[in-house]
Amino acid sequence: MSEFEKKKRRLFRIIQIGNKTDLPSTVFDIIISFLIVISITATFLQTFDELAFLKPVLSGIEFVTIVVFTIEYLLRLWTAPYLYENESPGKAVLLFVFSFYGIVDFLTIASYFAPLFTNGFVALRMLRVVRIMRLFKLNATYDAFNVITDVLKDKKNQILSAVFIIFIMLLMSSMCMYSLEHQVQPENFENAFSGIWWSVSTLLTVGYGDIYPITVAGKAVAIIISFLGVGLVAIPTGIISAGFVEYYTRIKTGNYASRQADYISIEINAHEAECGKTVSELSLPHGLYVAGIIRGGEVYSPEDDFVLKQQDCVLLTSTEKRSVDARLEEVCLEDNHEWIDKQIKELDISRRTFILMIRRKNRIIQPEDNTKLVEGDVVVLLDRR
Repeated sequence: MSEFEKKKRRLFRIIQIGNKTDLPSTVFDIIISFLIVISITATFLQTFDELAFLKPVLSGIEFVTIVVFTIEYLLRLWTAPYLYENESPGKAVLLFVFSFYGIVDFLTIASYFAPLFTNGFVALRMLRVVRIMRLFKLNATYDAFNVITDVLKDKKNQILSAVFIIFIMLLMSSMCMYSLEHQVQPENFENAFSGIWWSVSTLLTVGYGDIYPITVAGKAVAIIISFLGVGLVAIPTGIISAGFVEYYTRIKTGNYASRQADYISIEINAHEAECGKTVSELSLPHGLYVAGIIRGGEVYSPEDDFVLKQQDCVLLTSTEKRSVDARLEEVCLEDNHEWIDKQIKELDISRRTFILMIRRKNRIIQPEDNTKLVEGDVVVLLDRR
């Protein structure tokens, strides 16, 4: 790897990977987070006529933040091949451009520049608020947003069933109230849609009060529907709450156990048949696959065309599910690193990050929950993207 490629990869790790153990990456995240907040605040304050005297300052702040966001976006495009290492450079760029965060980044920039070159695109300026969604990128370090999406995916069938029940109740209550109230107040309950509006505001406990029953029968039905509404709202809430409980239970009991899977470390010598072969050419027993390659202190992803050389250290795992869409990284515990003297179970790392092994001087240590890290340890991390 050339010096230029090393610097490019280093830049990628700073801007693409939220690594709390890497000072430049942490500083970059803090700066971007600060600029996002400042940008949103400036956009918000520009709507106040009383602050018109601050418009030049607020416009300048918005311009500076947009310039920084534009540079950041271009750097992410440039380093996209490292994000999708199994794809060609051109396809990697396209995958990033059309990814969720790629679209958010583009809309953030386009929403500022589009009105400068077009007329009547006031609606495009409304897209400036999408920049606040960039805060989710910082949350990815702690997986707050990913936890929510994972729970919703796991419980999507139950949630859809609950929504279907709510929809049926909306139709039933709207038709019932229309039948009871249409004759006495046709201006309010003009048709079934008016009944749906009342049903939504009642069942979802909003209760605007712009439409309400005045007949005795209508009021009696409204009382019943109001009680049903409280129960209906509680159904999806209970499903999602149960999903969170199950999710964190799996992390404590099952997910963390995957860190203790068996890994085999094999060093390639000059006389061995594997020397000079690619990863795809290796003849491995069924159920084994290459989790990573260590060469000269650097950890490389197990791409199929990666050529093995003398003194390479090949990490094999017995996990049958092959998933090369992962990133390997080494963390050296030096200079009062926050992980020193901590057990593995005490580490604050992403749920998608697993400790493959620990190199301590001249030996390899199998990671377990109670393994205590010491100064000088080299921790090999596997980040599943």
